Amino acid sequence: MANGSALTEFLLSRRARLSAREMGLTDGGGRRRVPGLRREEVAYLAGVSVDYYVRFEQGRTANVSDAVLDAVARALRLDGQEREHLFRLVRPPRAEQTAEDHVEARAGVHQLLDWIAAPALVIGHRMDILAWNQPATRLITDFGLLSSNARNLARLHLLDSPVRSNYPDQDFIVREIVGHLRYSAGRHPDDARLTELIAELRDNNADFRQEWDRQMVRSKSHGFKRFEHPTLGGLTLSYEIAYLTDDFDQMLLVYTAARGSREGQVLRGLWDAVEP
Repeated sequence: MANGSALTEFLLSRRARLSAREMGLTDGGGRRRVPGLRREEVAYLAGVSVDYYVRFEQGRTANVSDAVLDAVARALRLDGQEREHLFRLVRPPRAEQTAEDHVEARAGVHQLLDWIAAPALVIGHRMDILAWNQPATRLITDFGLLSSNARNLARLHLLDSPVRSNYPDQDFIVREIVGHLRYSAGRHPDDARLTELIAELRDNNADFRQEWDRQMVRSKSHGFKRFEHPTLGGLTLSYEIAYLTDDFDQMLLVYTAARGSREGQVLRGLWDAVEP
């Protein structure tokens, strides 16, 4: 059964970012109560009746076909991840226990981290930090000194003042975290701990709350992140994320830099500082 409230909010936000003119429609005139496309315009673009689309947007339709969902996705110009999110809102996955509910990554993953020279972490779908290596503690913080609840990248980036100050591009950080957590919420709609984390971030970080309400859905596998480290100085590091093949909810995050660059030398120093 569709999550009606979440589906309504998502579709409203996707309608709001489009205009009749850019979609090749004639503006019927009159004052629009909400920005963006009207429901009847989306219905026309999707090839369904207005009544059906209204009921669909309110989560009051059952057994919606793939063809209709694809038509709505095209009408609203959803990208691949937004389309996937739409399907999950309409057809929520069954609640299942996930690997990080067992708290720790398996022993082989810890061993892998010990052999990675660059800062590396294993995180779960809630952004809980499940495992890490020593270069990562030197770059970010000593995770071993944190409580299990505080050992979460979203909390550290947005609520922990010392760690947060190391990231000058807070708008970018907030967008990445919101995109990932909304993507995870679509995959795990019954995850109470994830719901509590999102509520905590909304209550304590105004930028997160504002970005969350924009309904953006993103899950990135690579990118760049800027650091202003108190001892290492300014750094721009690339990162890659790989999903562990036996558990899609556990991700290996590794920070790297070009060989021969200043950042590369700094990362090499982090590895060299690890005691044999």
